[in-house]
Amino acid sequence: MHPALIEVHVEQIEQLFYSIDPSPFHTRDLDPQAHDYIVACARELPRELPLALVIHLDRPLTQEQDLAQLEGAIRSHFAASASANRARLRELFRRGRISLLIGVSFLSLSIALGEFSQDWLPKGSPGEIVRESLLIGGWVAMWRPMEIFLYDWWPLAARIRLLDRLARMSTRLVQRRRRSATAATEQAD
Repeated sequence: MHPALIEVHVEQIEQLFYSIDPSPFHTRDLDPQAHDYIVACARELPRELPLALVIHLDRPLTQEQDLAQLEGAIRSHFAASASANRARLRELFRRGRISLLIGVSFLSLSIALGEFSQDWLPKGSPGEIVRESLLIGGWVAMWRPMEIFLYDWWPLAARIRLLDRLARMSTRLVQRRRRSATAATEQAD
């Protein structure tokens, strides 16, 4: 099965990496724009295909850089991003469990107060409004845990799957050949 290609063109390999990061080449983070571009391209490609990054490079790699280091740095970057998103997902579920505990407690209290209020509030409109308000307030307290467990987690889980795919992608360099200055001058004449 042929991999789905993500193609990037840079003049020199350093353009792919975050320039402020003082780490050695093989452990540096990708430039945020390069990261976003690669992720956006990968999101558009079929999920069942493996991914491959093709880097069109104008200048050759330096002696301390090689393809294995480059591929390792890119894979490491996306693996670290996936790990950071896993931590966010765990934190979201932790917050969801706490919100659920608070919401269920408040809902139970609201229902109990609504039932209890039947004994001491007069029958009719004002008493019904108080009881219904307590019930509505209790269900509103359940809004946040329901949002977390029904909707908030799955985009984060999808991003983790995508970053894991990117952490496994192969990398290929394509050296762009520059025409010699004399050949370019001769063509201009």
